[in-house]
Amino acid sequence: MWILVMFDLPTDTKPQRKAATAFRNFLLDEGFERSQFSVYARFVNGKEAFATRVNRIERHLPDAGDVQILNFTDRQYRDIIHFSDQGRKRARKNPEQLVMF
Repeated sequence: MWILVMFDLPTDTKPQRKAATAFRNFLLDEGFERSQFSVYARFVNGKEAFATRVNRIERHLPDAGDVQILNFTDRQYRDIIHFSDQGRKRARKNPEQLVMF
């Protein structure tokens, strides 16, 4: 399962820019990859891990702005169509899952 965080944070003042940068850095520290400037994605292992990440994000939200969080399956993530520099990119590969017995 994947978690996608999209946000639109104000950057008009120096404190707002600092808060937006801190939030982006928090997401990177949490293992998210930057897809676009305000779009970050991370693989999580199931609904409990998803809920845990949402709670952690909620505790680190900036004072202002909009943050949206989506979750979707490995297959839906793999089926994303990605264009870059006017060309289609290869399909994304899901990370290998760890199985413990």
